[in-house]
Amino acid sequence: DSTRIGRAGTVRRQAVDVSPLRRVNQAIWLLCTGAREAAFRNIKTIAECVADELINAAKGSSNSYAIKKKDELER
Repeated sequence: DSTRIGRAGTVRRQAVDVSPLRRVNQAIWLLCTGAREAAFRNIKTIAECVADELINAAKGSSNSYAIKKKDELER
């Protein structure tokens, strides 16, 4: 994770250590959000969307919402 450090109008991101529980919570939250967004206004059931999200995340595929957001946060 990172935090914003700013002084006199300049802002930079500083890497910080995160607790293991926060990493687990964030991973579960990203998986659930991705499955929920995939199921919204879609013919697929939520169970199918959860399965697809888990499979794509396990493969490290960029089709996974969780992987895309994790990469975006780490950038």
